[in-house]
Amino acid sequence: MNSIDINGRVAIVTGGARGIGYAAAERLLRSGATVALWDIDGDKLGSAREALRAHGTVSADVVELTDEASIAAATRAVAERHGKIDILVNNAGITGGNGRLWELEPAIWRRVVEVNLVAPFLVCRAVVPVMLQNGWGRIVNVASIAGKDGNPNASHYSASKAGLIGLTKSLGKELATSGILVNCVTPAAAKTDIFDQMKQEHIDFMLSKIPMGRFVQVEEIAAMIAWLASEDCSFSTGAVFDISGGRAVY
Repeated sequence: MNSIDINGRVAIVTGGARGIGYAAAERLLRSGATVALWDIDGDKLGSAREALRAHGTVSADVVELTDEASIAAATRAVAERHGKIDILVNNAGITGGNGRLWELEPAIWRRVVEVNLVAPFLVCRAVVPVMLQNGWGRIVNVASIAGKDGNPNASHYSASKAGLIGLTKSLGKELATSGILVNCVTPAAAKTDIFDQMKQEHIDFMLSKIPMGRFVQVEEIAAMIAWLASEDCSFSTGAVFDISGGRAVY
């Protein structure tokens, strides 16, 4: 593992109890950061916190990421507990299952957009003012290659991730002279619990689109996130960083 210096920084990782979020939290901890895990699953959150304590200082908050009051309370708690907020990794997301657009239930479509796009907006809205007080920050949004390509049978997920890419570009420009950089990563699929929400034919389709012939590992995504959260990332903002095994090269 290459060394990335994030010593003394305080990071929030949403959806940090499992998958990409857990891997990102571990990498940030190993790089010297203090990490606050946010997740809706209290049991998984507690287990993750206990396991990650071996790597550094970690706290945990049960947060409903589509609820403004829950986010505001958690933001205050992190700032009071750790003294500041330097890094935000908007990772939490759901797929909502698979189906053709006209067969998807509107309630499910809306929920996917709420969790994958509206929630990062609400979290950024709460956290950015705290970062502005210190004049430094790094925001990393976890989008998806689906947001570039538009996966069939996943219009809700693809649209939400395309929206997150757009949010990244806009917010990056708004904060460009503030010392706060905003970027996103667009990974191909990784084998996480999110696969449990997908049909096997959709999983097979995603694999068939990757020239490298394998799914990305969560540790690979975490390494890119850690660099984007560091001082070494100093002249990239509003940018989209591909990590798709060659599926997208734009």
